[in-house]
This record gives sequence, C-alpha cells and structure tokens, in this order.
Amino acid sequence: MARVRFLGPARDAAGTGSADVAGATLGEVVDEAIARYGPGLAAVVERSALWVNGAVAGRGCAVADTDEVAVLPPVSGG
Repeated sequence: MARVRFLGPARDAAGTGSADVAGATLGEVVDEAIARYGPGLAAVVERSALWVNGAVAGRGCAVADTDEVAVLPPVSGG
C-alpha cells in the first residue's frame, strides 16, 4: 500500500495526516482514499495537485507499495 500524505485542507477532510492506501495507479489510490474518507475529501482532491514521490503525477501513474503520494491543495499568500 502506498503512503498517502494529506496536507492542509486535505488533512482536515480526511481527519488524519497520512494513511496507507491500496491501489495500482494514482487514480485507484485516490478513489480508495475518497471511499474511505468521504465527499469532503473528494471536494479537496478535485482542486488539489497530486504528487508521487515528490513529482506531479496523473491519475494513470503506476503506484508501488513503497511510494509516497501527496495531496497538495492550492496555497495562497503574499
């Protein structure tokens, strides 16, 4: 299972900062996380960048058990 890091609003929606989530692709991992944590997380993921091992990735990206996935909501500041 990949380790998923939930940052900022994603952490609030999931109720945790990280979780081990199964899936062969990034899309499967994200879908499983949404099934586990609900529609609040789905709303955050919809507007977030998804990273695998520190690089932006698409939903079709292969994910191994040793990979780290990060859900990075938009950040603003000045």
